[in-house]
Parts: sequence; C-alpha cells; structure tokens
Amino acid sequence: MSRRDGRLGVGIIGAGRVGPSVGAALAGAGHALVGITHGSDDERIAGMLPGVPILDAVEVVRRAELVVVAVPRDELVGLVAGLADVDAWQPGQLVLHTDAAHGIGVLGPAVAMGAIPLAVHPAISFTGTSMDLRALKDAYAAVTAPAAVLPIAQALAVELGCEPVVVAEEDRAAYAEGIETATEFSRSIVGQAATLLTRAGIPNPGSFLSALVHSTVEQALSVAGGTDPFPSAGTIAE
Repeated sequence: MSRRDGRLGVGIIGAGRVGPSVGAALAGAGHALVGITHGSDDERIAGMLPGVPILDAVEVVRRAELVVVAVPRDELVGLVAGLADVDAWQPGQLVLHTDAAHGIGVLGPAVAMGAIPLAVHPAISFTGTSMDLRALKDAYAAVTAPAAVLPIAQALAVELGCEPVVVAEEDRAAYAEGIETATEFSRSIVGQAATLLTRAGIPNPGSFLSALVHSTVEQALSVAGGTDPFPSAGTIAE
C-alpha cells in the first residue's frame, strides 16, 4: 500500500477500546493494517482485526505510514517521547492521536523527527466491539492539524465514518471539558436513577429508563441546537 493511491499502511498503538475499533474502521475504508500493540485481551483484538500482527510499539511505528496512537491520556506524552528516544518516528510519517484534550503539540517529539502530526477525536463512547463501527457513522470528530495537512486529517475522519469539525489547538482543553461533562454526568445521573428505581422495586431499571433517557437527551440536544421540537414542554410530571 502506498500513499500514491490514498491507501496507507496503518499501525495501531493502543489495544484498549479505541485502537482496535479505529483500526477496523480504517481497514474498512481500504487501508492496510500492518500491526497493533499487545493489549489485555489479544483474543478480542484478533476477533476485531483478524490476521493483523501483534507487535511491540517500536515495530508498529517502523512498519507504518500512518501511526494511530490510541492510549490513555496519562500515557500519551511519555509514549511519544519514548519512541523519539529510540529514533522510531520517521520523516514524512503521519502520526494521529485520538485524545480529546490534546491538539498536535503533544506530538512534538515525533514532529522534531520529521513526522506529520494529526489529532482526530471521534466523539463516541467506545466499547471496543463492532458496535463502534455503527456508532462512528453517526458521529462527529474533532480535528486539529497544521493547515497544510488539515485536509488529510479531515479525510481520515470521514473514512472513520465521522463528520469532521475543526477545533483549534488552543480550544482543545475546552472541547475536552465539554466531552467529559457530557459523558461523566450522563453516566452518573443514569446510574443514580437506576439505583433509585431498584429501591422502588422496578425490575431491569436500565431497560425501564431506556426510552425515557433517549427521548429526554434528544430533546435536550434539539434545544442546544436551536431546534426545540417541543418549545412548550415542561417537566415529565406535567
């Protein structure tokens, strides 16, 4: 696979919930997966990415034209710098990370060795299963990249199935706070509600809440987008 036809040899660093799903989406777009790092569940990885070699991070980088770094936030800085210390990054290589809070600055050590930095965060809650591929098709992705290569980052977001939205480097922290507020608050509130319904004797509170939560969130999203379909709606009790 060469960059001449737009197809890339893709290496994945990070075998948690995000990396395998991003790899599967890019493979579905026609890219060749050249390797993924070990994870806690290599059997699951083999199911998501059959035939893809499981390698150490240095070998993944050395084989790839596009390296996707999908590791926890607290590991990202050290990983990028550590791979620079062993001269793994290559001139002209695309390096894409998926963390919400960082733009391209975190990829500085790779850039110093000639790599091209991209930050693409698909705004979904990953499960690490094939369900993610369906979710990506309805999602947006925050994209940050140097102006000259911004179209590449946007194209990769589209190949993941997402609608790309450009987020400036200086706005990534605020973006990440918004994402974390939505996800953590939602999990917390649903968990509290399910606990209260259990105490009230409601069986399967998750199923009981499903339609209510989905319809309430849809209404809230419509209001946030300025298209409230129920402008006179009040509380649930009304």
